[in-house]
Amino acid sequence: MEQFISPIVLYMVCVLGAAGLALALPRRGPNLVPLGAVFLAGAAGLAVVSMASRVGGFTLSAGGPGLFFYLFAAIGLGASVRVITHPRPVYSALYFILTIIASCGLYLLMGAEFMAFALIIIYAGAILITYLFVIMLATQAPTGTQRDLTDDTDAVAREPVVGAIIGFVLMGMISTLLFDGVGSLQTPERFDPDAVLADLPRKADRVLREADLIEPYEQVLRIEPGRAALDTEARTIVIYNERSDSTRTLGPDRWPDDLRATNLDRLGWNLLNDHPMTIEIAGVILLMAMLGATVLARRHIEFEEELKAEKARHLSPRTGRVGNTGGAS
Repeated sequence: MEQFISPIVLYMVCVLGAAGLALALPRRGPNLVPLGAVFLAGAAGLAVVSMASRVGGFTLSAGGPGLFFYLFAAIGLGASVRVITHPRPVYSALYFILTIIASCGLYLLMGAEFMAFALIIIYAGAILITYLFVIMLATQAPTGTQRDLTDDTDAVAREPVVGAIIGFVLMGMISTLLFDGVGSLQTPERFDPDAVLADLPRKADRVLREADLIEPYEQVLRIEPGRAALDTEARTIVIYNERSDSTRTLGPDRWPDDLRATNLDRLGWNLLNDHPMTIEIAGVILLMAMLGATVLARRHIEFEEELKAEKARHLSPRTGRVGNTGGAS
């Protein structure tokens, strides 16, 4: 941690940030957002100055965070604060898009292009559309002249002080654990980036056919379903001939240059093979959000119907009196 930021400065940033966020959250009474913005700006400035002094200032060199890192980080932090402090959910969703775009910029600086594009496609695309659908279904959007239509659930923070304190305490704990844990990580003894090719036999078949190394009736031998007889260390591939029911081996001298595992191959295999329940749970959470929005929307319609019926009951006696007067005359 000492290499990037002093622990005392980190905890001071958390205290100032918690105070600023608690003041900036929407509340009844006086508007304290400007004062909260001052505290948040002070916390961000303190963190930036401390980090810049530790890594040698605002440079574009590879030795530390560059100017673009601070730019994207500032945009992401500012937009994320507005996500939870804006009283209108639709605007919060738009600030969420800005947070995602800033995060994509940080991923691009680290050379993780796939993660950047995945964030844009998944979060700023599909998931945000789901959020907007839930928001429009569960709430009534106010107009510029009808601010009273904003629901108290969105316009007023229930426990701003408690929420801000808990959030920044967790941030301080996670930051401390991350900095301490990086130094204790063990360097892997050996990493073969192409090892996942043994679990991708169809890709091996396609690359070998494109290189004219196997015939249409040949394929990479399957040791077991989904597992190919492909040794990335020795650079050998066992080919199975369906016509003659025989095998042959391609040596290292015939290993095609295009037969290599990409970042997308390794990431996709890791997600679907090692963490399939994570993807399923994410889908279930989105489904539950849509179901909850449907319940809230139906309840809102029931309230509207009750309100209309009550207004009709109030107006019916007046209408009757008008009718009787007209008949008497």
